[in-house]
Amino acid sequence: MRIIAGEFRGRRLHAPKSDRIRPTGDRVREAVFSIIASAIPDARVLDLFAGTGAMGLEALSRGAAQCVFVDQGVEAARLIRENIELCGASDYSFLVQDAVPSALRRLAEKGEFFDLIFMDPPYGKGLVEKTLEIVGAVSTAETLVLAEHHIRDDSPDLVKDWKKDSERRYGDTMISIYSILK
Repeated sequence: MRIIAGEFRGRRLHAPKSDRIRPTGDRVREAVFSIIASAIPDARVLDLFAGTGAMGLEALSRGAAQCVFVDQGVEAARLIRENIELCGASDYSFLVQDAVPSALRRLAEKGEFFDLIFMDPPYGKGLVEKTLEIVGAVSTAETLVLAEHHIRDDSPDLVKDWKKDSERRYGDTMISIYSILK
């Protein structure tokens, strides 16, 4: 697993030792970032269920201004810290080791808003829909949400104020892109 493009290009990220963390593969990340390339420069990024931090670090490498990584797992938090350090991105990276709902609540209380939100929740638990229901608290009218999920997991066309703009399939992985309903 490596950073594909930008300032940190070619850096090999630390990978998980257990199968509890499922990093987004290089091929999927490359495809996702080619789709959203114009949204990245100077973006404030939120990487939910961050795992290794690969999505957020790829965004920083390509010109995002800042990334907040959220994951409650001990191994994930360690990996994210190591990978932030490996990329020299500590000045514009923040790690919140907490469950996503409480992390979102705390970020909203601080008045934090994000332009780009990645979410890669555990498969098969309905967390894409549940997270879309609460992520509006840290979103603007222009925020994009990219949800990674298994092809068998439901990704509704409409959740609260979010509408699915498109989805792409990569093997058994699906990427659904959401924006605020206008």
